[in-house]
Amino acid sequence: MLKMSRRTRLSADTILILGGIFSAAFGLKGFLLSSHFIDGGVTGISMLLSKIFEAPLSMLLLLMNLPFILIAFQQMGWRFAVKSAMAITGLSLCLALVHFPDVTPDKLLTAIFGGFFIGAGIGLTIRGGAVLDGTEIAALLISRATHILRVGDVILLLNIVIFLFAAFFLGVEPALYSVLTYLAASRTIDFILHGIEEFTGITIISLKNEEIRQAIVRELNRSATVYKGRRGSSDVEQDILFCVVTRLEIALIKNAAREIDENAFIMMHTISDVEGGVVKKSRFH
Repeated sequence: MLKMSRRTRLSADTILILGGIFSAAFGLKGFLLSSHFIDGGVTGISMLLSKIFEAPLSMLLLLMNLPFILIAFQQMGWRFAVKSAMAITGLSLCLALVHFPDVTPDKLLTAIFGGFFIGAGIGLTIRGGAVLDGTEIAALLISRATHILRVGDVILLLNIVIFLFAAFFLGVEPALYSVLTYLAASRTIDFILHGIEEFTGITIISLKNEEIRQAIVRELNRSATVYKGRRGSSDVEQDILFCVVTRLEIALIKNAAREIDENAFIMMHTISDVEGGVVKKSRFH
């Protein structure tokens, strides 16, 4: 049963990575390359160097990502490194061998949909347990080395430098469209990785916590966790409710709490992903 599970997982990962390769290749050859737009990250650097030196993009993608694959082998394990190496090699071969039609001459559509297909490709590959771009590996290492910059900060700074060089070598207009491409790709990656069902953690503090808990569990058919707290002003112990819901259910939880106690303290924060429990058993599904 375990072997079958591993085979199923491997098959699913392979399908995701192959889908990611063809999606990213389509975004590059079907949209961006003919318009001289670039993406961010290592892919963007490879595209910029390809424009400047008129070198094959397929070879540059391999060469530019190779150091990060070696680092991934040391830092993240051989499985991740091998998968990523095969994914990047697959993308390079796809760019070199597969013909994609030039979809549209419209610059705005090219920037948006080129970014969309590249982002979808990167997101699908990450879900398959690999990467098509070594940017996040580099950002993670720089973040660890500096202890000041976060991974997101490093990626942002790197892309600012890339687009400044793009403005110098390609012109301001292609650089601005390239920024739009990068933004479209980033949003698509977020959607592929986290989906439409963004989760929100809700903390409720009230003197009527038990009534609110019953309303959440029985009437709304949601789960809730109760943990002990202490009021800072009076040092009195008090139960605190915590639940994780989709964004469609936020209003239901808030309204239920307000109907019972209009003075209830409600705090919300975004959660990127959850696993286990009954969180995904939503009444809206």
